[in-house]
Amino acid sequence: MARKKKQEEHVNHERWLVSYADFITLLFAFFVVMFASSQTDKGKQQQMSESVKKAMEESKFTSALQGILGGVTDDKGKGNAMMKGPGGTKPDATPTQAPPPEIVDLIPAMQKLKKELRAEVDAGTMEVHMTGRGLVVTLQQTAFFPSADDTVTPSSFESIRKVAKIIESLPNPIRLEGHTDSQPIRNGRFHSNWELSAARSISMMDLMVNRFDVPEGRMAIAGYSDTVPIASNETEEGRSKNRRVDIVILSSTGVLDQPTSQPTSQPSAETPSK
Repeated sequence: MARKKKQEEHVNHERWLVSYADFITLLFAFFVVMFASSQTDKGKQQQMSESVKKAMEESKFTSALQGILGGVTDDKGKGNAMMKGPGGTKPDATPTQAPPPEIVDLIPAMQKLKKELRAEVDAGTMEVHMTGRGLVVTLQQTAFFPSADDTVTPSSFESIRKVAKIIESLPNPIRLEGHTDSQPIRNGRFHSNWELSAARSISMMDLMVNRFDVPEGRMAIAGYSDTVPIASNETEEGRSKNRRVDIVILSSTGVLDQPTSQPTSQPSAETPSK
């Protein structure tokens, strides 16, 4: 008997659609879950926002923070923050450091001084120039002091008055700096150029304070002897330039080098002073 010919199996080339459909279904489910989660988070955030807003409006949340961080003025409150907070233990009213002095721009003052002192500048008895630390008015010794002496020459008072008038219009601190040449000095009053340079600065300060009413609290005195020459000490002309007193109106940069006062705390009434 003849065998029946076996029929060839039909190959299904579209089976990949099943896997693709499953992948699409899973992907759709994933995005549905993510969308639902985001909507839930938004709902929780909105609920939390409304709760916080309500608590702030009712002052409950504020009261709780004040109890921890430092309550209202004159309230004892809680927590370590109250030691220096707005309530509780009040800090010492005495400042730990003096406030910095007021400083103004010195360009207008320089222009005004150059105009007021035009005759003195042209005569070579005074110089006006700006430096990094402030406005410097240089007084040559020959026009303002006798040789080897610290007494200000009365004929120079009018020139000094012009400078004092400008100083009075400014809040900036003032430094009076005395300088000498390198020639040794030894007379009945001064034993060194250090003493002479400092004494001339002090004499200029006394004149500013007592005759022209410049507040002495704004001024400082310095004596440099021959350590800061502006010309060679090998010639008489150079030594003449080095013998000078500089009136320095300090700028904001120059004030940084100035010492500041530190107020001392007053002794307590319970602790007797020794």
